[in-house]
Amino acid sequence: MDIPQPDPAAITGLSSTEAATRLTADGPNALQRAKRRSLLRVILNVLREPMLALLLGGGMVYLLLGSRAEALILLAFACMSIIITAVQEARTERVLEALRDLTSPRALVIRAGARLRIAGTDVVRGDVIVLAEGDRVPADARLLQASDLSADESLLTGEAVPVRKAVAAAGATARPGEEDNTLVFSGTLIVRGTALATVTATGAHSEIGKIGASLNQLETGTPHLQRQMRNLVLTFALVGGAVALIVVGLYGWQRGDWLDGVLAGIAVGMAMLPEEFPMVLAVFMAMGAWRISKAQVLTRRASAIESLGAASVLCTDKTGTLTENRMMIAALHLPDGQAFQISSDPVPAAFRELAAAGVMASAAEPHDPMEKAFHTLAANDLRKGESLPADGRKLIRSYPLSPKLLAMSQVWTRADGNGGDMVACKGAPEAVAGLCHLSPSARQAMMQAVDRMAAKGLRILGVAEAAFTGPDLPADQHEFKFRFLGLVGLADPLRASVPAAVAQCKSAGIKVIMITGDYPATALAIAKDAGIGGDKVIDGTALAAMNDSDLATAVQTATVFARIQPQQKLRIVRALQASGAIVAMTGDGVNDAPSLKAADIGVAMGGRGTDVAREAAAIVLLEDDFGAIVTTVRLGRRIYDNLRKAMSFILAVHVPIAGLALIPLAFGMPLLFGPVHIAFLEMVIDPVCSLVFEAEAEEDGVMARPPRPVAEPLFSPPTILWGLMQGALVLAVVTSILFLGPGYGFDTDQLRALTFHALVLCVVALIFVNRSFSASILTAITRPNRALAVALPIVSVLLAVTVFWAPARDLFGFGTLAPHWLVIPLGAGVAVLVILEVLKPIWRLLLPPGDTQHSATSDLAQHPVT
Repeated sequence: MDIPQPDPAAITGLSSTEAATRLTADGPNALQRAKRRSLLRVILNVLREPMLALLLGGGMVYLLLGSRAEALILLAFACMSIIITAVQEARTERVLEALRDLTSPRALVIRAGARLRIAGTDVVRGDVIVLAEGDRVPADARLLQASDLSADESLLTGEAVPVRKAVAAAGATARPGEEDNTLVFSGTLIVRGTALATVTATGAHSEIGKIGASLNQLETGTPHLQRQMRNLVLTFALVGGAVALIVVGLYGWQRGDWLDGVLAGIAVGMAMLPEEFPMVLAVFMAMGAWRISKAQVLTRRASAIESLGAASVLCTDKTGTLTENRMMIAALHLPDGQAFQISSDPVPAAFRELAAAGVMASAAEPHDPMEKAFHTLAANDLRKGESLPADGRKLIRSYPLSPKLLAMSQVWTRADGNGGDMVACKGAPEAVAGLCHLSPSARQAMMQAVDRMAAKGLRILGVAEAAFTGPDLPADQHEFKFRFLGLVGLADPLRASVPAAVAQCKSAGIKVIMITGDYPATALAIAKDAGIGGDKVIDGTALAAMNDSDLATAVQTATVFARIQPQQKLRIVRALQASGAIVAMTGDGVNDAPSLKAADIGVAMGGRGTDVAREAAAIVLLEDDFGAIVTTVRLGRRIYDNLRKAMSFILAVHVPIAGLALIPLAFGMPLLFGPVHIAFLEMVIDPVCSLVFEAEAEEDGVMARPPRPVAEPLFSPPTILWGLMQGALVLAVVTSILFLGPGYGFDTDQLRALTFHALVLCVVALIFVNRSFSASILTAITRPNRALAVALPIVSVLLAVTVFWAPARDLFGFGTLAPHWLVIPLGAGVAVLVILEVLKPIWRLLLPPGDTQHSATSDLAQHPVT
């Protein structure tokens, strides 16, 4: 039954007074502004972080001790952390700003019988809005009347194909993406037709407003690595502080010299003060963001970098992420059974009439992506001397698509007036078959072809044409004598880089899941072409019927989700996280924003993506290259590997430093090292453990091993034992020099010089030992590392200054050494290097298979790249 449509002249809309009253009651048509935190509050919240407090505390200690360089370095990192956090706060605020821009376009409304152009923020409930092709819908509204209306709702659904609209009975409900529904939604784009509609929801009450509200309520948790670092820093600080107090007490009680006891306590405290830990994490995150930016990937939240190496599931949207978010004609099928797959080859002559008729059945300057695809095919297939199908013709009438007949026709006449009119028709295959009065056998053959094409994920249109020579055009399309020309299959093409990227994800043990608003058949076809696999689809209806327990079970095996609503995407991400997965989520639309923010790693497509998606994500692919995701995962794994190397090095180094500060106290010897010596060592250790290890190349087979376990601690027991073993060996070697030295006639100052230089050269040996889990010592020495190439000469020069320059010797309390005695520190460094390199392969054999240090060498064989 036809729905009676109101007379446009009878629609007067709201009066100015009514509109003003509703605007006051409901507020402007914009998302509610979240209350911004002041800069002072942001800084105070940052200062509550234990790591930052330690940076500030360490800086103040060094400042009080007169070590300005160290103090300035630590305080600079503290200020940098505050600035980064404040900038991040400002970026987060821009999420809702982007949503407000989308929901507040200019609007044409009818008020008091007159058409007025007003700001989108002034639209109120009950306003009658006028919509035409190319307009952005200013608010959710119910259609009063519509003519051939279609809207692009990919902003809300992720589905690239426009949705047909129709006036429906009062009280009917609809959701974004449903065909022939009565609602148009705020922020969506009208691609065909005209309409009048009455506004039903504005601002936060609209569909896009609800997404904004949910996005504003989502809280991102503290990253796993950051939580570990906090605990680690607090533990070391407490232990170091306790040991320093014990040293002060023991020294003053045993020797009665409390001033020296305080100096000894400060030296031990500095030796055990783990200020390198937060600094190393800050440097690795900042440098990691810089390295990833060189791959055209923007890191908006540095904390996401730490999660990249642990990503175990990649949830990807289809439209605009796996595909190019544009429609193209993929296949042509003739009534006699001939088929042609569109490629770089010219369209065969037998199929050109079908392709040309599709252009004639489309708008001359289309907004509809499917009609654009017909024009693109015709333009790309022009031969020498040819013109486009509509050239030389004039459009005299259009028969719009309607719920009763899902087909549209356009009537063209020759511009010179010679010859009759040409009618081109396109639409649903069943509708076009009815217009052409196909025989039962021809209709059956057509539907079989439709089924085969649909199984490949194609959108199918039937195309027909007719000639007309009468004086007056008929009122209905059924009166034309159409001839069926064939079927056209349209698809949103897969990005060329996707199959290789998916294959690399699989080789790295990362499960790829497609979550799309598209139809199941299309989703399956794209999943197959992309290499995602899966022969079963869970659609939105089935997912809605699942409780959280059922969904948690389903996500363990499912790889394709179709017809999914935005809230359901968020449920899927939460279910995966609840099962222990580290989830990376890609997307480009407003509908993806909540799940992008909730995921451990939100990845937005920067070129085609919306501002909202980019602002909600932690990582943005600037060139919309899906393959860049693999690059970010590779870099994330490299960063984590190198971070573990740096942490192992720091732990190893602090063992002999602390030991050599305590041993003289235990054996009644004079203090060996004071604050100045520890500060010098820190000047060597800090750049080495941050810049040098950060610059290390990736381990062999980094993308051929499974993701690290979610709960894997940065300092796992094997890592702690390996660090302690290295530190204990260095302590044993240097302590041997300390105890054997007096037998060779060395006094206290000469012993201090020998042990200090031996310790520094042993630290250099530990650098080479920890450069790689898997490479040989020869590779570790010869492999390029610019930071190391700069650091080693500087260390060598500084050591030479303390040996040969008298003022420096006096400052450090070093005695004069004959040049030949310098062989002793050098021999100590070489001995440590050789012993640890011999132990390294034996140690790896003892490691559990899941440990990263073990995986770096063995997983290449266990998980070969395919």
